[in-house]
Amino acid sequence: MLKNLLEIASPADAGGLQKRFDMDRLEQVERLLEVFAERTGLTGASAPRRYLWTDAFAVCTYLSLHLEHADDKFLVRARALVDQVHDVLGAYADNDPRSGRLGARSEQEYAASPTGAGLRIGKQQPEREPGEAFDERREWDRDGQYFHYLTRWMHALERMAETTGERHYHRWAVDLALTAFAAFVHQPPGGATPRMVWKMSVDLDRPLVPSMGHHDPLDGWVLTQILLASDHGDEDERSDLRRCASVYREIFARRDLATADPLGIGGLLVDAWQLFRIGPDAEPTVSARIPELIDAAAPGLDQLVGQRQFAAAPRYRLGFRELGLATGLRAAQQLNQCLSASDSAGPARLGALLTRISGRLSLADEIEQTWLDPANRAVPSWTDHRDINDVMLAACLAPAGYLGPAPGRQSQQETSS
Repeated sequence: MLKNLLEIASPADAGGLQKRFDMDRLEQVERLLEVFAERTGLTGASAPRRYLWTDAFAVCTYLSLHLEHADDKFLVRARALVDQVHDVLGAYADNDPRSGRLGARSEQEYAASPTGAGLRIGKQQPEREPGEAFDERREWDRDGQYFHYLTRWMHALERMAETTGERHYHRWAVDLALTAFAAFVHQPPGGATPRMVWKMSVDLDRPLVPSMGHHDPLDGWVLTQILLASDHGDEDERSDLRRCASVYREIFARRDLATADPLGIGGLLVDAWQLFRIGPDAEPTVSARIPELIDAAAPGLDQLVGQRQFAAAPRYRLGFRELGLATGLRAAQQLNQCLSASDSAGPARLGALLTRISGRLSLADEIEQTWLDPANRAVPSWTDHRDINDVMLAACLAPAGYLGPAPGRQSQQETSS
């Protein structure tokens, strides 16, 4: 309703309506996160129930609220969630016969590096036992470690470091990056191109799904570039990260990055934004990759729209995947605005490629409006995945904490003033 009023309002009224529209969005975000926190044991009396992907987006969205309101209570909540994730997912699950910290690490080792043995996914079913037959359907519900979930957590930790200026969050992100590289990247014999594993055991000692995720090497490369550009790094860790980045680049250089998966397309657009925003602090070759990611996202976006996938009834749709796309479209909007406001044309071809997808950017509004409707959030496709759906909706409505500031607007410690 407010969005429609904004479109027809006079310039004199538009400012007030826009402020009301923005506040309404933030109130929605606060409500979604408050219920999520109580439901999953971050607050209240319930036992903690953590899930790495969802919690990574929740941390970043708490940072959005902190930056928007200049209210430390949201930063306190983000810190508490980071600590709880490490405590719960850095240890064996209650239904696991093992106990203590992953990798049988001591409490002292854990305190020194809570991410040094990786972090569990948080699935309810225990991981497949060694020698147990593989069942693809059941594997989705089993615990273990996913590389693409670990990269999301690295990103959340680095955003904590960027926002607070506290180096230990960056150090934990780097520890996780190096641990994940050692566990998920394998060099085949005979000098063939390295490959990655999609899912590892909770102790990172054996593959559970040996196939390679479509964008896993790209995710690894982008995250290492973000960590390399950090104000909090040192030369020793940068040497290790450059080695990882080189291998990831070797892997995805031969892969077609295009996808028709909404979440994957959104990821490509977010990655393009992340590379753009770290551009001033990154190596020159990094920015040159941005058009490659936009180019890979465009055909899948055309396909989704052409097939009218977003015209289907909500009960047949997965909200969190669509909201991942919408967040990526928000990133593309920010990228477009930065280029329009700059004297620089940006990397070669980037402006033309953004023009190609500019007609699709309003799809983010359509997706948001679909899932802001309470009736649509009552269908089983939403309620069966309520935690991840609610948090992805909140992140899409307030994406600043996840996307990070534009180039030139960031310092060691972000403020909302």
